[in-house]
Amino acid sequence: QVQLVESGGGLVQAGGSLRLSCAASGRTFSSSYMGWFRQASGKEREFVAAINWSGGSTAYADSVKGRFTISRDNAKNTVYLQMNRLKPEDTAVYYCAADSEGVFSGIIARTSGKYDYWGQGTQVTVSS
Repeated sequence: QVQLVESGGGLVQAGGSLRLSCAASGRTFSSSYMGWFRQASGKEREFVAAINWSGGSTAYADSVKGRFTISRDNAKNTVYLQMNRLKPEDTAVYYCAADSEGVFSGIIARTSGKYDYWGQGTQVTVSS
């Protein structure tokens, strides 16, 4: 079991930065692949970024590549999403998710169905 709590969302002007944090509890965090997804109002949830258990491998959606960075600190049971050069189209609720089976496949999943634990989400609003 993994419990996830996101924080760090808020209102920021276009071009600004935010860092989201996802604090995890549960003994399987360090072996879980972790992902960030987002859902804008009226749209489907979409993949943003993901990281393997060690932090040595990452994946990003094309829309955020070069602007967002995912990282993790297994000693603190926390995964981060550093978001720079934010755009109004980045406005969404951001969710942290854990894929407890990823370590067995070695594949960083980009589909929400592969993730079995989810946080409650944190709102990010980027004003123009």
